Amino acid sequence: MPLSRFLRRFFGDPATSRKRAFLRSLDLFKDLRFVDLGHLVQSMHSRTYHEGEVLFMEGDIGRALFILESGQVQLTKAGPDGQPRKIYTIQPGEFFGEMALLEQLPRTATATAVERSQVLLLYRSKLESLLSSHPRIGVQIMTHLAQLLSARLRRAGGSGSPAGAGRTDSPTAGASSGAAATPAS
Repeated sequence: MPLSRFLRRFFGDPATSRKRAFLRSLDLFKDLRFVDLGHLVQSMHSRTYHEGEVLFMEGDIGRALFILESGQVQLTKAGPDGQPRKIYTIQPGEFFGEMALLEQLPRTATATAVERSQVLLLYRSKLESLLSSHPRIGVQIMTHLAQLLSARLRRAGGSGSPAGAGRTDSPTAGASSGAAATPAS
């Protein structure tokens, strides 16, 4: 093994290490092993969105889970008059669009960067590849996703509040821990 490759493996790439640590802080990925987080980082796409840039539009077919590393993203939904209504502001450490990992249905909201925002994307096709090549990773992600969705449904059903009534894509609590899944799947 060449020395440079050995040193990279021993000390790690700083960008990969930073992303790995960030992902580990999220409930969705908290139980993944170090090496599994490395595979996950390699499967993700990183993108910067500028203020006012649209990440996706209400009605677009969902193909990826979005994880906000920095910045803010505003979710809006068209009201009865066709005008956008603010429904939620995504903060760093929160993820949204998770329903795209389960089924490719139209997005229920529009996501727009409020400020310069750094986002990690996990495309459904990449998750499917992980399920094939590293089943343990895919199973753990899907298990945590199912638990988060189940908790969201319990809260929506038992709270009597409109947050999630009749929908399976409403906000959840725990933004600082990455447990937040939001209404724009």
